[in-house]
This record gives sequence, structure tokens and C-alpha cells, in this order.
Amino acid sequence: MTITIHSSFLPHTDPEASLAFYRDTLGFEVRNDVGYNGKRWITIGPVEHPGINIVLYPPEADPGVTEDEKRTIAEMMAKGTYASVLLATEDLDGAFAKVSAAEVEIVQEPTEQPYGVRDCAVRDPAGNMVRIQQLR
Repeated sequence: MTITIHSSFLPHTDPEASLAFYRDTLGFEVRNDVGYNGKRWITIGPVEHPGINIVLYPPEADPGVTEDEKRTIAEMMAKGTYASVLLATEDLDGAFAKVSAAEVEIVQEPTEQPYGVRDCAVRDPAGNMVRIQQLR
């Protein structure tokens, strides 16, 4: 049996700002953009990996989320503690130069971590932690 990751979800607070970051800065392609009741679900992914997707979604759209939970989610997103994604590249320094030029919050410049990887970290427009790791 082979199981792979097909899609993962990251919340967004502003679909256009998220598109600008993931499409224009990171170079991901838009695979689907669905609007419903004034909200948008946008599927993106790396061009060279058509089977790997990230769905940018409005976190408040889940009908099972209470008003208190919506407030908690919004607070956690604002602090950058709600969601994260780990990306990888062969050119970490080039990727960092591109994302740092895009007016995003820099959390950590490229660093050799004590656990054996070299990576950097930024926050996307919704506050999600985006770590980019050097492939070796």
C-alpha cells in the first residue's frame, strides 16, 4: 500500500494577499479557485509536483466552528500560532532572498539548526509559519 499527501490546508484571511505570496513570490501555480457565499478556497501547488496541493481556505467557513472558536482562531492566526507548513528547496539562500523582498514577516534568516537541517522561517500574509528547508 502506498499513501501520499495529496492536499494540506492553510487558513487565509485575505485571498488576494495569499495568492500574491504563494503564486507570485513562491512560484506556486493556482490549480483551483472556488468562491462560495463570499468566501474563497484556493488550491495551489508547486508546478513540478502536480500531485501536491495546499488549499488556502477561510477558517471561519466551517459550520461547526462556534463564535468563540472563531475568535480563538483569529487570535492564534494573528500571533502566528495556528498553522504552519514546511517547504523545501535546493536553493535556500535564493528562496530566502525572494521571500524577504516580498514584505513578509521574517521570523528567522537561513540558519544551521542544531537538529541537522538548514532552514529559514517567515510568516505568510495570514500569519501562518512557513519554514523553508535546504534539501541536501
